[in-house]
Amino acid sequence: MEHHGFITQIDPRGVAHVWLDRAELHNAFDDTLIRFLTVELDRLAREKAVRVLVLGGRGKSFSAGADLNWMKRMAGYSEAENRKDADALAGLMRVLDRFPKPTLARVHGAAYGGGVGLVACCDIAIVSRAAAFCLSEARLGLIPAVISPYVVAAIGERAARRYFLTAEVFDAEEAFRLGLAHEIHDEAALDVAVEAMVHRLLAAGPHAQAECKSLIARVTRGPVDDAMVADTAARIARVRVSAEGQEGIAAFLAKRKPAWTGGGGA
Repeated sequence: MEHHGFITQIDPRGVAHVWLDRAELHNAFDDTLIRFLTVELDRLAREKAVRVLVLGGRGKSFSAGADLNWMKRMAGYSEAENRKDADALAGLMRVLDRFPKPTLARVHGAAYGGGVGLVACCDIAIVSRAAAFCLSEARLGLIPAVISPYVVAAIGERAARRYFLTAEVFDAEEAFRLGLAHEIHDEAALDVAVEAMVHRLLAAGPHAQAECKSLIARVTRGPVDDAMVADTAARIARVRVSAEGQEGIAAFLAKRKPAWTGGGGA
């Protein structure tokens, strides 16, 4: 596959590791990386063999956000051209946020600007104790606009009011306290921690996981009204009678592992 700033590796279990691979630029992204990474994530989302996505960065950083050369080009763009450019980045964030399989961010070094957006779009974030985070846009006279729905969902409005406005750097402990990070580990132990989480994810039903992600998106975007209550009831009824739901219940009752773990069964 032609190199467009990232590398994809898929292991026999269906774990897809996507590595941002512009180490010399701290994995900053530009329009080319955004375009091709969006296409790649869309491909992996449709690939039945893929069970889990792990997103990481090569070199010293996870992602430093926008590439400076790209920012220089954008500064000369018209408002319409800037809108098209922003739409492309928004599209990348949406594809990652709506990815139908579990997504895991492996974060070391710097995660700045759009890099924080990528972390927030993943279901689970496992970070190095030495990781550093920054929503740096306001220092440049800009705003973290297209990443804001995902970052605010991760850290809450109150924290966003501080970190969007100050553009200050915060550490892994603060990322954990805010809910952006789920686990903190020494960098040497990061891959072991990621693998442990992947192992847990592979033990659950893949269709159930997709349904869980859809469910979370639904219940966090509206009031708990009659329509919401009816929708949640309809969802579990549909899943209970699905092939995977039936297999999961049968395996539990028979005290065996379900088929999707390689444990036999229907």
